[in-house]
Amino acid sequence: MRLIARLLTFFYRHLYHGFAFAYDAVATVVSFGHWIEWTRTTLPYIQGARILEIGHGPGHLQRILNEPAGTPKAGSGLFVAGMDESAQMGRIASRRLLRAGIDSPCLARSLAQALPFQADTFDTVVSTFPSVYIFQMETLAEVRRVLRTGGRLIVLPAAWPTSPPLRWLYRLTGESPAGNIHGVREKWRQPFLHAGFEVTIETIEIKSSLLLLILAKKPVEK
Repeated sequence: MRLIARLLTFFYRHLYHGFAFAYDAVATVVSFGHWIEWTRTTLPYIQGARILEIGHGPGHLQRILNEPAGTPKAGSGLFVAGMDESAQMGRIASRRLLRAGIDSPCLARSLAQALPFQADTFDTVVSTFPSVYIFQMETLAEVRRVLRTGGRLIVLPAAWPTSPPLRWLYRLTGESPAGNIHGVREKWRQPFLHAGFEVTIETIEIKSSLLLLILAKKPVEK
């Protein structure tokens, strides 16, 4: 199991950089065609007109958010930004947005631990299927800094297939965290609480899968 985990870590690191051109194909395979649909489950939870996506990847959610009907706030002063550490993903996302008619996409290359945005800028920060950096205190401190008071961080960290064979495969490859979903909920809640967020976690059932959605609110300062 440790060897498989190390091999997958190596594979995903290169998939996100040197082999980024293959990311969409791999994501489609490992999600059984539901990757973008899973990503769309974050949309009803987005609030406000200023939105930042952390780890935009190939730009699917960026395209959706910039569509006329992408969010409830579309067409009313909506501002969508994205950031990613991978230069290759930045180029792929830019091309996708330009093809969709989005002439001046706001995409930045940076680390999540050093967001290149001013404090109190965004109403919502969203991240879908990020790696473990999203739970780091440096990342969460930066997210809290750029969020406005009452703003929301939305994290879609994992999916659990509900059919036994796929559940076993996802556990073997590390696509789903080890342990039952209730234990994982409590484990993942803690970093957000320690970073000063008010946290709720929702479970969403869709297409033979369970998705976990973390909603972290920046509270009013006391």
